[in-house]
Parts: sequence; C-alpha cells; structure tokens
Amino acid sequence: MYASKIIMEIAPNIHLLGVFTIAFTIVYRKKALYPIYIYVILNGMFCGFAAWWIPYLYLWTILWGVVMILPKNTPKKLQPVVYMIVCALHGFLFGTLYAPAQAVLYGLSFDGMIAWIIAGLPWDFVHGISNFFCGMLIMPIVSILRLAEGRLR
Repeated sequence: MYASKIIMEIAPNIHLLGVFTIAFTIVYRKKALYPIYIYVILNGMFCGFAAWWIPYLYLWTILWGVVMILPKNTPKKLQPVVYMIVCALHGFLFGTLYAPAQAVLYGLSFDGMIAWIIAGLPWDFVHGISNFFCGMLIMPIVSILRLAEGRLR
C-alpha cells in the first residue's frame, strides 16, 4: 500500500489505497486491519506524524467498515460495480470525513469546517472519479490474493 502511494504521488489524489483497503477487506475481513494500519504507521514514519496524519487513524477504517457490512452474498456480476462505487464514494467524501479532525486540531468553527470542506471539493471530485476507475482493479487483486492464499495452504 505504501509503495503504491509513493509511486503514484506524481498524480495528486490518484492512488490505489482504497483499492487495496477494499481488496484486503474482502479477502482477509478483520485481519485486513493489519495491512491498513501498517500503511498508516509507515506513512507517519516516513512523512511525519503531523496534524494531517491524525485523520488517517480513522479514514481507512471507515472504508474497511463499510466493506465489512456489505452483504457477502452479493451476486458475482454486481460485486465489481458495488466495490467501485464504494471506493468512489470514499474518495468523494474524503475531505468531509477528514474535516472534523482538522476542525478540532485547528480550532475551526462549524462554519470554518464547512468552508474547509467546500475548498477541498475539487480535489474530492478528482479523488472520487479516480477511485472509481482504479476500483476496476479490486476484483483482479482479490483473485490474486485468493489464489496466493490457496497456494500457501
């Protein structure tokens, strides 16, 4: 996860973090929290444990939680679309989910927090659209992880 983030930093708000979070959650369920939080800790270690990092403690867990509550018996043909939409929604809502922590850390009023969200909407738009299209990789990654799991047993 961390390596993919570094590689894709050339394109702001375009990354595979949501894809990996969803794929790991589909395959590993509760154990997906391990790679998610390893990513969060690595991000803090290499990029700094600063105010921007604090929301990462919950942002990826929200996506994990949403995937965890999705029905396991979703028809196979519908799964890719559902996961792509969930991935996109996380991107579209990223700034909104990030904002409460920023408001607390920087002492923003509710109006200040709303202004912060509105200022970030163009980036959230890019994030959501890119997450949707990157989401096409979720099911192939899930297949690779399941294949690897089968060979390891």
